Formats: sequence, C-alpha cells, structure tokens
Amino acid sequence: MKILLAEDQSMVRGALAALLGMEEGFEITQAEDGDRAWLMMKQQSFDILLTDIEMPGRSGLELAQWVLQQKLPTKIIIITTFGRSGYIRRAIDMGVSGFLLKDAPSDQLIDAIYKIMEGKRVIDGELAMMALGETDPLNDKERRALRLAAEGKTTAEISNTLHLSEGTVRNYLSEAIAKLNAANRVDAARIARQKGWI
Repeated sequence: MKILLAEDQSMVRGALAALLGMEEGFEITQAEDGDRAWLMMKQQSFDILLTDIEMPGRSGLELAQWVLQQKLPTKIIIITTFGRSGYIRRAIDMGVSGFLLKDAPSDQLIDAIYKIMEGKRVIDGELAMMALGETDPLNDKERRALRLAAEGKTTAEISNTLHLSEGTVRNYLSEAIAKLNAANRVDAARIARQKGWI
C-alpha cells in the first residue's frame, strides 16, 4: 500500500513515517509541504494521501480538493491538531475518507487506514459532532484571497499569485469582509482562521 505523508513539522512527519513503516506492506513517501505533495501526486499514484491541514504552500484541504477534482483513486485521510468545525465540515463535504486528530492513539490510525482501504469512512466521533456547527459562508476564491492576505501579501501580490486583476481581488476581499462582519482584511482573516474556514 503506497502512502504519501504530507506534514510540514519534521518531527511529527518522522514519527508518523516510523510508525507506519512498522506495518507490513506499507510503503511511505514523505512530503514536507503541500506543494511538494502535489508535485509528487502528479508524478506517481498513491493509495492514500495522509495529510495535515495547515502547511506552507497548498493546505491539506486544497490537496484533497485537487485529488477529488482529478478523480484520482487516492483515498484521503486528514490528520490534524486543529478540531475546527470549518475544517471538518469542508473535509466531510468534499468527501474525504478520514479525519482524525493527531493525538489519537497510533493503533486508531492504522485501523482507520485499513477500514478506508475497504471503502469505509472514518471520522472521529467528536469531530463529526463539531462539523454540525456553523456553515462556511466563503467561496473558494474568497478563501484563497483571504488566506494570502493573512500571509501579509498585498493586493498586487495576491492578484499575481491567483492570476486575477487587482480589482477582482479587492472584490473578493470586500465580499469576505462583509460576509464575516469584519473590520478589514486582517480581521476577516483572523475570524476565518479561528473558524477553520481558511
């Protein structure tokens, strides 16, 4: 079973790789961030993408969305320290196969991988209850613009990154600010991050 492990914290990535490597038949490939994982998935196929959410470059949710859009057979398991309702809701709505917290017992992760390869879904019960919370009001374009704004990028830099005009970027940011009842883009990014929407 080929597993791509995308995790930006090297100690966590190493520990997970060592744990999974002890399981017979698991072949582990490591990616230190979302962009590296994306490039690897474009070059070879994996049975499972085991990914963190918050990473440099593409987030785990953006990777999951790409896998699903490409209709790849890769099963997606998200492991995170963040039990934010927005993250969980988006992951479940996308159709990811699993969503677990990093502090879950290691045998729970191994067990989840086998269940998911049998076609089942494994969502931590506590996380599933949290997902019933608030609905994310942002669309994908607003979310991406806001995420870049949260990284301190200017409107011009965001427009270059997203290949959009500066006016369009300003519109997306204004819409996000209005939807979140925020004072400005920094406040909007803070609110959206707390909720797990970016």
